[in-house]
Amino acid sequence: MATGAALMTWFAAAGAALWLAVLIAPWQPWRIGETLEPEPDPAPGTGPWPLDDITVLIPARDEAAVIGGTLAALDGQGAGLRVLLIDDQSGDGTAAIARAAGLEKLHVISGMPPPAGWSGKLWALEQGRARVETPLILLLDADIAIAPGMIVALARKRERDGLAMVSLMAALRMDGVWERLLMPAFIHFFKLLYPFRLANRPGRRFAAAAGGCILIDGQALDRIGGFAAIHGALIDDCALAAAIKRAGGRIWIGLSHGVRSRRAYPTLASVWDLVARTAYAQLRRAPLLLALCTLLMMTAFGAPVAALAIVDGLAAALGLLGLATMALAYLPVLRYYRRSPFWALAMPVIGTLFLLMTWTSAIRHWRGKGVRWKGRHYAIGGA
Repeated sequence: MATGAALMTWFAAAGAALWLAVLIAPWQPWRIGETLEPEPDPAPGTGPWPLDDITVLIPARDEAAVIGGTLAALDGQGAGLRVLLIDDQSGDGTAAIARAAGLEKLHVISGMPPPAGWSGKLWALEQGRARVETPLILLLDADIAIAPGMIVALARKRERDGLAMVSLMAALRMDGVWERLLMPAFIHFFKLLYPFRLANRPGRRFAAAAGGCILIDGQALDRIGGFAAIHGALIDDCALAAAIKRAGGRIWIGLSHGVRSRRAYPTLASVWDLVARTAYAQLRRAPLLLALCTLLMMTAFGAPVAALAIVDGLAAALGLLGLATMALAYLPVLRYYRRSPFWALAMPVIGTLFLLMTWTSAIRHWRGKGVRWKGRHYAIGGA
C-alpha cells in the first residue's frame, strides 16, 4: 500500500511538473499574444487598401450549406476583390448557389478529378492558382465567414512585417454542448502542439499555419513550386508554412474574432471524426510517438485526478496543484472566446477524450482505413 501511494505521489508530481513546464516555457504557448482583428475603417493617413491586388481562392466540395454565407461575407469586404471558387465536383448544387450570390468578380471553376497522390483540396487550389493574376492570394475555406475589414488587416500585417504568409485560426462554432466542451480545447491543444511564438520566429526550424484563412504572397508560392510541393499532405496548412519557411519566407499565425467557421459539429461523433482524421498523421504515424503521447497525456490529465483518491496528503496536494495549473493554462483561451471559466474544470475529461480520438486515428490507419473526407479516401499522410 505504501509503495502504491509512493508511486502515485511520483505520478502526481510528474503531472504537476508537466503543467508547470507549460506555464513557464519561454515561448508561453498558453498565452493569447498573437491576435489580429478587422480594420473596418482605414487608419488615418493610410487610405483604403487596394483589394484589386488580392484574389480569393475557395476550394469547395459539397458546401451548399455554408457557401452562401461565406460569399456574402466577402461581398462586405469592399470593391475590387476577385474571387475564384473551385467547385470540386460537388453533387449538392454548390456551384449554382455560388453563382446566385451575385458577387461582381466571382468566377466559378469546374474542378477536375485530383491526380493520383493529390489531396482534393490542394488540387482544387492548384487549379485556381493557375488563374490568379494578382500579387496576393487569400486561401479561404468554404465554411469561413470573415468580418468587414479583415482582408485589409491581413494585407497590412503582411506588408508591415515583411511576411510571405499570414494565417489566422478561425473561431470555431461553439453552440451545442459538445462544441462548447471540445472546440476551445481543440484550439488550445493546437497552440500547445504548434506554439505560435515559435512558428512566428524567423528561421526554418519550426512552422505552423491555420488553413482556413491564409494570405500568401504569390511569388513566395511560386518559389516553392505551388501546391505541387505539398500535394499529398493532409495537414496541408502546416506543410505549406514549412515549405515557405524552407524557401526563406517569413510567416505569422494568430487568432482572430473576425474569422469564423460556420461548420457545425453538433455531436460527439462529429468532433471525434474531425480530430481522428489527422491526429495520427500529426504524430508522423510513428507508434513510438503515439506511446509517448499516451504516456504524457495520461500523466498530464489522469495523474492529478487519480492522486486525489490517495489518502496520502502529499499526493493529494500534488494532484490539486496539477489540476490548478492545468486549468490556469486553459483560461486564456476560454477568456478570448468569451467562454465560462468553469469549463476549465472539465479539462481531465477533455484530455481523455482527445487521447481516445488519437488512438481511433491510429487504429484506423493500422486497419488500412486511412482518411475519408467528402466521399474520398486518403492514406494518412503527415505534414
